[in-house]
Amino acid sequence: MALSLFGGRRSNVYDPFSLDIWDPLEGFPFNTSVAGIPSSARETVAIANTRIDWRETPEAHVFKADLPGIKKEEVKVEVEDGRVLHISGERNLEKEEKNDTWHRVERSSGKFLRRFRLPENAKVDQVKASMENGVLTVIVPKEEEKKKTEAKTIEISG
Repeated sequence: MALSLFGGRRSNVYDPFSLDIWDPLEGFPFNTSVAGIPSSARETVAIANTRIDWRETPEAHVFKADLPGIKKEEVKVEVEDGRVLHISGERNLEKEEKNDTWHRVERSSGKFLRRFRLPENAKVDQVKASMENGVLTVIVPKEEEKKKTEAKTIEISG
């Protein structure tokens, strides 16, 4: 077993998930570890941790959100104030059984909310959303760009 720089807490050097969070203030009279953070603050992390990619194609704006373990019925996609895409939902805590012993709680729970101001070329009345394998895809079609015509020189007669 190899020791890590963090006091030998790693059970396997090649397993990135086996390392506990290193707390340099561990052992002091005040509690600063993750376990000491109130559940309301941990739930706020769910809002910040909702990862969303936004890419633009010639035809549309495409948003993809990783929402593992969430059903499509638990997600809401809306357009607010004419041009603000609003993606929200809630990941519920797993029910605790009185005989369970928890060793780690790393998956976030709670409400999540992300907002994106859409550009002027977005067709907000044609937004479509789908969910597959825990990935929400929102497609916002774009208005066709008006093609710029080349300037034509006009001869002046007379």
